[in-house]
Amino acid sequence: MALTSIITVNFHQPNVTIDLLKSIANAYTPEQVEIVIVDNGADKNMELMFQPYFGNIKYIQSKENLGFAGGNNLGIKQAKGDYIFLLNNDTEIPAGCVETMIAEMETNENIGLLSPLLLYFEQKDVVQYAGFTPMNYLLARNEYVGQFDKNVGQYNDKTYQTGYCHGAAVMCRKTDLQKAGLMDETYFLYYEELDWCEKFMRIGKQIWFTGKTHVYHKESISVGKASPIKIYFNTRNRLLFIRKNTGWLNTLFFAVYFSLVAVPKSVLIFLINGQSVLAKWALKGLFWNYTHQRNSKKLGIKVS
Repeated sequence: MALTSIITVNFHQPNVTIDLLKSIANAYTPEQVEIVIVDNGADKNMELMFQPYFGNIKYIQSKENLGFAGGNNLGIKQAKGDYIFLLNNDTEIPAGCVETMIAEMETNENIGLLSPLLLYFEQKDVVQYAGFTPMNYLLARNEYVGQFDKNVGQYNDKTYQTGYCHGAAVMCRKTDLQKAGLMDETYFLYYEELDWCEKFMRIGKQIWFTGKTHVYHKESISVGKASPIKIYFNTRNRLLFIRKNTGWLNTLFFAVYFSLVAVPKSVLIFLINGQSVLAKWALKGLFWNYTHQRNSKKLGIKVS
């Protein structure tokens, strides 16, 4: 098996990351896999806490919180593998996962990014991700394929082209990555993996899903509680994604729709529900796009 670099970003969740390390150690040897842990926003060096769980760990401490894109990019720059496998630290993998994904990529040189079936960790018979529909660029909307379906093996033998990969588990060849480029750190949180897929498509590569292996994801099956940072970056980055990946006419159309219809509707719902703080951060996310260039590194919000 070609050397694979598994890159994971830890953000104040060492025990969760250790569970991931244990699942990798149960399936692979240090000769097959190197693990790159990027410790985001870490005041303390935690290397000694992680080292006992796998024999080939490269630990990178980042005192600054670089976000999802920045953390992964930092790890990618130090990865030695022929294949790069980004895994959220709140995932666990079964035996055979890595080599199955490599085999799929080696049978089809058109694959640029590949994601496996994602199952909810707490409900392992429920699908989170079996692909994404294509993007409707006029409304900046797309949908999950298979989410909340009961997993009865319907994806087990399927590998197909899909709209986008899922950032929780995605593999690429290092050679393709060098052509497509790193994740765009302007996003910080949300939409960065969709933008990354667009980069791979621009170099002529395709985005694929395989159900021949799976990854368990500890993300809650419920939508989860909205927070100011979640509302801010989802609002900010939805328009930013369109600005970066479509032409001026589409961007103009979407900006009008987003500014006069979509965001005001969300703000009104927040206000009706007594969530004025969330309404404020939705507006802040919108107005960031009117006050910053699309490649601006200024987040517009303080993230600890």
